[in-house]
Amino acid sequence: MFKNVFGSGFLVRTAHVILTWVITLILFLHDTDLRKQEETGELLVPVLFVLLVLISVLLYFAVSLMDPGFVLSDDCDLQFTLGLTEEQQDMIPHTKTLRLRRCGHCLLQQPMRSKHCQTCQHCVRRYDHHCPWIENCVGERNHRWFVLYLAVQLIVLLWGLHMSWSGFSHALTWQLWLKANGVLLATAAVVAVLCLTVLLLLGSHLYLVSLNTTTWEFMSRHRISYLKHCGADENPFDRGALRNLWGFFCVWGTVVWEQVYFRQDSDPI
Repeated sequence: MFKNVFGSGFLVRTAHVILTWVITLILFLHDTDLRKQEETGELLVPVLFVLLVLISVLLYFAVSLMDPGFVLSDDCDLQFTLGLTEEQQDMIPHTKTLRLRRCGHCLLQQPMRSKHCQTCQHCVRRYDHHCPWIENCVGERNHRWFVLYLAVQLIVLLWGLHMSWSGFSHALTWQLWLKANGVLLATAAVVAVLCLTVLLLLGSHLYLVSLNTTTWEFMSRHRISYLKHCGADENPFDRGALRNLWGFFCVWGTVVWEQVYFRQDSDPI
């Protein structure tokens, strides 16, 4: 279920952990609210901040090392019937026939919404994208954890940005101010850039999840066999924003997307 922590991506994971704790240490070493509260014995906020940082690091490793949904064998349930009755099959438009795809790289049958990742060298169920920062694919098994990680990381970064701002000291000249606050200013700039990046990522993923589509499908739908025939605003997997969000965050297990796809087509009009 999990990769070797010392395998591919070890340097990226190490850099992430070092950067996280270096920024945390800087916030405690400078005259920020965290340090002031620590010195006065008010430990609730500093302890909560460190715990949240620790949770974000643990979530990062979970998402980075988790199996994203690798296709390791041919699925025995991928048949043309897909659990439908003969009458339902007759109602399926001929423009939407299922063609079992076999991956040209790993030679396995690809379930619908899966894609082969050249970096991971595996087909991934409900493939979203390959993330270089976690050095892993984001797919069916770890996508919800990836979104949760982004949410926690955004809270940590916004909190850290606020603490950075609280640590700036006054000075008579710009030169003296930069000398006194240079390190904290650089830290705040890094945190601000990361805040904006994570905010955009989280917003885009929540938007796509609410539509029940993936980054790959959103960017490449004109090249995907089961989406090419659909209109610009048509998504055969969309069941409404609330049901999409509920299914994403609260429904566990492997979804046979072929059944969802064809049952949507076979519903009476």
